[in-house]
Amino acid sequence: MAEAGKGKAARPPRAPWRFLRLTAGYWNGPRRWPVRGAILLLVLLTLAQVALAIWISYWNRDLFDALENRTGSALWRLAGSFGLIFLLTVAVTALHLEVKRWLQLDWRRWLTELLVGQWMDHARHYRLQFAPGDHDNPDARIAEDVRIATESAVGLFHSLLYSVLILGSFVDILLAVSGSLQLPGTEVSIPSYMVLAAFLYAGAGALLGLVLGRPLVRSTNRLQSVEANLRYGLARAREHAESVVLMHGEAHERENAARLFADVGRGWNRQTLAYLGIVSFSTGYGTLLPVLPILIAAPQYIAGTMTLGLLMQAAQAFQRLSSALSWPIDNLGELARCRASVDRIVSLHEDMQAMARHDRGEECSEEVCLYHAAHADLDIRQLRLLAPTGQLLLEGLDLHVRRGERVLITGDPAVTIALFKAVAGLWPWGGGEIVLPRDQDMMFVPQRPYLPAGSLRALLAYPQDATRYDDAGLLRALECAGIAWLAPRLDDSDDWTHALPLRAQQRLGIARVFLQQPAWIFIEEATDAFELKEEQSTMEMLHHELPDATLLHICLHNGLEHFYDRRLDLQRQGDRRAHPRHEGAADTATPTPAATLPEA
Repeated sequence: MAEAGKGKAARPPRAPWRFLRLTAGYWNGPRRWPVRGAILLLVLLTLAQVALAIWISYWNRDLFDALENRTGSALWRLAGSFGLIFLLTVAVTALHLEVKRWLQLDWRRWLTELLVGQWMDHARHYRLQFAPGDHDNPDARIAEDVRIATESAVGLFHSLLYSVLILGSFVDILLAVSGSLQLPGTEVSIPSYMVLAAFLYAGAGALLGLVLGRPLVRSTNRLQSVEANLRYGLARAREHAESVVLMHGEAHERENAARLFADVGRGWNRQTLAYLGIVSFSTGYGTLLPVLPILIAAPQYIAGTMTLGLLMQAAQAFQRLSSALSWPIDNLGELARCRASVDRIVSLHEDMQAMARHDRGEECSEEVCLYHAAHADLDIRQLRLLAPTGQLLLEGLDLHVRRGERVLITGDPAVTIALFKAVAGLWPWGGGEIVLPRDQDMMFVPQRPYLPAGSLRALLAYPQDATRYDDAGLLRALECAGIAWLAPRLDDSDDWTHALPLRAQQRLGIARVFLQQPAWIFIEEATDAFELKEEQSTMEMLHHELPDATLLHICLHNGLEHFYDRRLDLQRQGDRRAHPRHEGAADTATPTPAATLPEA
């Protein structure tokens, strides 16, 4: 078997099949019975729609026969039966819409929760931007592509099922009413010729439509990508509005927006060209469809072998049959849009799955490996840090930090910040191991704290529930951080990133530490906007309020050394390029602490 496949790469399943595997948990998960019940109800309502369409077909035949025979009593009877058909059609259509939209929203909710969970787990929403693969704009893929894929898939399923049922039902009707056609000047007759004509008409239309519509899938995929890029660019300009204004970067942002929109324009024009052929064809195809069956059946009516009612029923059955056979053409645009979104969802999911395998240690041989172990200390073993470009930052770091110890980290900013992010699990470039204590609260305090919009109470408790903390604890945290003046605004909601200066924002980040009191605290220059006396006061307060906490503090200026048990000075290893697979003697250097302070 191995020899038979030698030299041929295994072809991965197509994206739609991979999408079905991805969403199998929805149809077979804990809520499978409500979901399957909704699908069954959707199928039954579709059957009801088809039954009503058949009823209308026979009602139309009786109506035109009554008109041809000028039978008034039959006309009034038909008017009464039409009222029942009307009421049933409205009721079935309304209920069908309700079930379909419930299923679309429920499926979208499940898939969104799945992808958001994968995206937010193990900091993948941060790490994904540095990982190889096709996963640009993951937020847009989760918000927009999931919506398109789920809505389109349910809608296409319903229309396909309806078309198949219509095909089977109206073939029988057309076989019964179309009769035979005798070729002029011959004795050759073609039985049920209108069925054959419907298949030929729809088959020719499907073939030509597929040829004309093939470019639509590629152009639609491209357009959705550039549309997402435009949304991201505009959102980024909004998020950094203050920095843009301070640097007078409005002209640059306008140029960037114009460039992104130019990409949208080119994608739009490509899609327009793809649509041009298929829309022109569809227009002609649809215009001819109501007329053609009447022209085909007219000789039988003129010859007297077919009543007016049978003629109209045959024409309607021909149209229904042709429309059912034309389902691929009629839905080509929606199929292209759904396929493009499915491709983007599957690509994002598979890239996050690759990262998950790395997180489980299955692909950790050439990256920084982060583990949690059942001990009280932090161990860093033979840590090697690289820049994303491959430049060597640090080589061979061994560090052991005991519970309750306080370490000041200084040196090159690129190295210290890389170490901070590596311990946080955000820096995979390099090698070695970082072993963190399991089941101990850890807090990483970045230089610029994240301040979500909402109440100040919720901001201080983030990412925990604000109800865990009483007012006394919140007020004490604000007081310890030196921002007691914010206490009256605990229940105010605001965009705090823009409402407060940087110094107050950093104090809010420190206030979280006082409130949540973690066992391990990692600080990345989170007080660099303070005056030296303010920093010293904050460190004194940390020692007083959290005497047993372990503290690792990145600080790139002097004046705080006496608050720490020891200092670790980290310097860049030069401008050499590191090659993890081919390490040489010249690439190795073990950093040592520049100074070890006496035990506090």
